[in-house]
Amino acid sequence: MDVTISGESIKLGQFLKLANLAETGGHAKELISAGEVEVNGEVVTSRGLTLHDADTVTVSGTAATVVTGAEGEDDYFDERTANDDFDPEKWRNL
Repeated sequence: MDVTISGESIKLGQFLKLANLAETGGHAKELISAGEVEVNGEVVTSRGLTLHDADTVTVSGTAATVVTGAEGEDDYFDERTANDDFDPEKWRNL
């Protein structure tokens, strides 16, 4: 699956959460330290590894590929981490 990020890079721990390969930052840290995370086919043990466009992250057979968004494009919305004042109904049908 492709996961679009804003910007040109993202840290591995953040990407695992964004791609729903880890439930929390703590879970991401556990997966990485246990050697269960591969980046481009190689086991990685550094949570702070910087990922770039086209890097592929695999956890337990599930793969996610980093895709950088177009310049100025910011269409990702996660209700779990959104500002509490945000009204999703206003934006739902855009």
